[in-house]
Amino acid sequence: MKVAMNKNEAPSSKQSFWKKLGPGLITGAADDDPSGIATYSQAGAAFGDGMLWTVLFTFPLMVGIQIVSARIGRVTGAGLAANIRKQYAPWLLYILVGLLLVANTINIAADIGAMGAALKLLIGGPALLYAAMFAVVSLVLQIFVPFPRYAPFLKLLTLALFAYVATVFVVKVPWGEVLYRTVIPIVSFRADYVIVVVAVFGTTISPYLFFWQASQEVEEQRATKGAKPLKEAPKQARANFRRIKIDTYLGMGFSNLVAFFIMLTAAVTLHLHGITDIQSSSQAAQALRPLAGEFAFVLFAAGIVGTGLLAVPILAGSAAYAVAESFQWPIGLGRELLQARGFYLVLSIATLLGAALDFTPIDPIKALLWSAVINGVIAVPIMVVMMLMASNREVMGQFVIGRRLKVLGWLSTGVMALAVFAMMVTSGS
Repeated sequence: MKVAMNKNEAPSSKQSFWKKLGPGLITGAADDDPSGIATYSQAGAAFGDGMLWTVLFTFPLMVGIQIVSARIGRVTGAGLAANIRKQYAPWLLYILVGLLLVANTINIAADIGAMGAALKLLIGGPALLYAAMFAVVSLVLQIFVPFPRYAPFLKLLTLALFAYVATVFVVKVPWGEVLYRTVIPIVSFRADYVIVVVAVFGTTISPYLFFWQASQEVEEQRATKGAKPLKEAPKQARANFRRIKIDTYLGMGFSNLVAFFIMLTAAVTLHLHGITDIQSSSQAAQALRPLAGEFAFVLFAAGIVGTGLLAVPILAGSAAYAVAESFQWPIGLGRELLQARGFYLVLSIATLLGAALDFTPIDPIKALLWSAVINGVIAVPIMVVMMLMASNREVMGQFVIGRRLKVLGWLSTGVMALAVFAMMVTSGS
């Protein structure tokens, strides 16, 4: 049985820098999950350095919208779904949460399958058995380990992403050309190019990250002694807004830097040797082996396992938060199993259903790109709703977002909408 949460001390300047980092760092790192690795690898393999600009372009947009989601959670003391339920018609909430649940389940299937395949590449053995093992380990950690102990474990798993930073330095990279094409790209309006752009945007600016970071701000507030929702304790706002800003900038910066390196690795190895069709992260690792050497292969494959252990609980957890908040069930990874049965049931179903898809004739890996596209499509209405709530005094009280964050948030929403529109136009032509 999960033991009661230990109460942390209220945030102070005496805390170590590492301890101050939390929801933003974990959220950013989870963005580079095995399915994200596959999408970035596919972009690099198919278009070489022609997609590197997307990582640079999306960074400020990602930061802006994630800060908005974090502020909504910290100010109101409730997650996104709970706030949407209070402000909008039930049908809108159920549609958004339903689409999120579908996209997350496909992502979980792809991530667990990729982790099993990666471990098979490293040590041999049955990939499906490894996949089942990873699903069980993820569930046990989330259900039976208290959140204050589990959160540091998630933070440590972010270090697995350094494998993709290291990979770049064991392959030959024409840095001058790479930097030039990152800043001055050649953009195409071909349907296949636009679809991959939307997939990259949908992987980078993804709805499950919005729901997770908002809910984790609520978890952090509940687990911290003396902390309250900022609407009730406005004196705590300055320190928490500063923490959120630093945490999110570092988390999203780390996320996009790793995405850049994954895309670059695929571009200077796979694309350069004519390998342009990558369907999974494990396939990317295997294709990398004869081109970049054994060390690069091991780093790439081991990173898939580490990032999957980080991402699967976040995908399942964000779905559980959204569904449980929609029906006003008790929520939280800090609660015991019997205190939040509905929350843990949704979390378990999402994880196990995702794992079960790997045992069916349905190939979730092939559906991966379209899962990212779905994320891109459903992100738009969710972002619109988030921006409206963040600007609403009824929701945020005196802490409605300022002009700079409002401009950045609406710009992010507009770019996502434009990308989805371009995909529909080019696909239909």
